[in-house]
Amino acid sequence: MSKQQVKVPDIGGSEGAEVIELLVAVGDEVTLDQSLIVLESDKASMEIPSTVAGIVVEVLVAEGEQLAEGSPVVVIEVAGESAEGEATELVKEIPAVEPVVEQVARPAELESSPAESPMAVTGGAVNQTVTVPDIGSDDPVELIEVMVKTGDNVAEGDSLVVLESDKASMEVPSPAVGEVLEILVKEGDSVKQGDELLQLRTTGVIAVAAAPTSIPVPETPVATSAASVPEVVVPAVDKSASTGSGGVYAGPAVRKLAREFGIELGMVVGSGPRGRVVKGDLQQFVQKSLRGESAVPATGGAGIPAIPEIDFAKFGEVEVTARSKLDKLTAANMQRSWLNVPHVTQFDEADITELEEFRSGLKAEAQRRDTRLTPMPFLLKACAVALRDNSRLNSSLAQGGANLVYKQYIHIGMAVDTPAGLMVPVIRDVDKKTIWELAEEVLAMAGKARDRKLMPADMQGGCFTISSLGNIGGTGFTPIVNTPEVGILGVSKAALKPVWDGQACTPRKLLPLALSYDHRVVNGGDAGRFLSQLVVLLGDIRQLVM
Repeated sequence: MSKQQVKVPDIGGSEGAEVIELLVAVGDEVTLDQSLIVLESDKASMEIPSTVAGIVVEVLVAEGEQLAEGSPVVVIEVAGESAEGEATELVKEIPAVEPVVEQVARPAELESSPAESPMAVTGGAVNQTVTVPDIGSDDPVELIEVMVKTGDNVAEGDSLVVLESDKASMEVPSPAVGEVLEILVKEGDSVKQGDELLQLRTTGVIAVAAAPTSIPVPETPVATSAASVPEVVVPAVDKSASTGSGGVYAGPAVRKLAREFGIELGMVVGSGPRGRVVKGDLQQFVQKSLRGESAVPATGGAGIPAIPEIDFAKFGEVEVTARSKLDKLTAANMQRSWLNVPHVTQFDEADITELEEFRSGLKAEAQRRDTRLTPMPFLLKACAVALRDNSRLNSSLAQGGANLVYKQYIHIGMAVDTPAGLMVPVIRDVDKKTIWELAEEVLAMAGKARDRKLMPADMQGGCFTISSLGNIGGTGFTPIVNTPEVGILGVSKAALKPVWDGQACTPRKLLPLALSYDHRVVNGGDAGRFLSQLVVLLGDIRQLVM
């Protein structure tokens, strides 16, 4: 038996990387290529594999240490060492093996030529096509995030895109300082080594091919022939970065920044693809903390116990599908609002018999205008008048609750059910628009929502929200306030009901309304006056012009 040290291999040019996780302990039995530790630089995480099989007799590093190429990691006692083993030690010293390893580890360096260079010089500037670097596998990987846009100026080393396989995540850096001319990929694309990512214009001489963030190659393992070469180690997301139970999905650069800020990543809500925590999320977290606002994520904190994971497959056949980014963001926003806002909901019914008769009489005019007159424009107009007269419902908390902002504009959000999830486009200046103008805008914004053509600006700046179930059904529901707004109106399906007029029961069309509000801002009296005025306005639409 003999003892051998396993050392840090070539880690892709990084001067040093931090040990963020130990995967083995003294006494563990390890196999060839089994991961021993996880290293993390500012751009990538990587698992360092064992170059031999045996028993771990000593761990030479600790979490938090900075390691470089050649640093010893563990000592492994190798069983069955023999003359054959001594011969393999000699093989490691034969210089002829090195070119074989180099060819496997960095084929681009050996195979590229000036004729194959993706660069072209025009007008004193250098245009370069940035491609997917060596990712340690010929299999395609998913592009989960584009971190730049056309026209952005990037520095050398700035991350351009994020790639992810089933075991690893890596950020592809910019090879030089320059301007992004064109992005050739989109989120969700499958790419492999050599595929074009974007066009970059630089002003200096740069390398022909972009180097990978970190594609480490271990030292030549014990082998009996030069044909036995090490497998390239793929940068891997450390276990705490996985999307599994208790994990936080974030890249190495974000994790490093979080450590520098002293931020617990579990406290940050991710806004990137698949809930990934990006740098902007950290900055927003710090800003909220400095302002004294709650920075606790919607999915945890405040001592709320997590719902345990259950293996539903043990009860029968199941189908598992990934939730869309929009679906997860909506869920996070709703849970955050529910946990932070003291909700109260008040109910009433509006008699819309005359309104529906008036609307039906305008069908011909609507056709002439090439539009469709739904109840929504009337609801928007009535809410705008009620918001104008009840300004508490048109306000928002600021400075951690120290101030109340009264808005001098009336923008109303309209919840739209789409195949991708719930979206809330905002209709601006509702109080200044006619019913016909609102009718056209409602149809246009609903169409953009269903076609997923809404821009971020189309869903920002709302003062109040209307969530209508239309003809879906139901007699009432309690909508969740769309913070930082302080009120939301839930509208259910209208129905004919007998109403006593003092002499007899007559059929009237009644519309169920539910007003949810933030009780920190809106009191029962405020909500009652708002809802009562809304019922009057919908019952006699002539009041809308008063």
